[in-house]
Amino acid sequence: MKQKPGQVTRYADMFAAMGTESRLRIMQLLLSAHPDGMVVGEIQQELGVSASNLSHHLDKLKNEELVTVTREGTFLRCTANTRTLQELLGFLYAECCTRNQAVRPETIVAIDK
Repeated sequence: MKQKPGQVTRYADMFAAMGTESRLRIMQLLLSAHPDGMVVGEIQQELGVSASNLSHHLDKLKNEELVTVTREGTFLRCTANTRTLQELLGFLYAECCTRNQAVRPETIVAIDK
């Protein structure tokens, strides 16, 4: 599958944004709370991280459109951006499972839309 110029770079940036244990844990937590997401205080309490540390990690994920943040009064609600994640997983799937069958498609868990 031929990628548009810059598309692979965009995907690499997304992977880099998720490239720490803390950010992967945030993504897992937000996916487990999908579609409602969680307010920042709930994420902080669940993961046991400082507010400034969490803010830094959320900014990285938000910048790559992996997380959306919306204001609800005095709270910030975070949700996993499943559209972006599906795009990223689709990129991997196309390369590993269709072109050369490096991974057998039937061994991958189906993702519902």
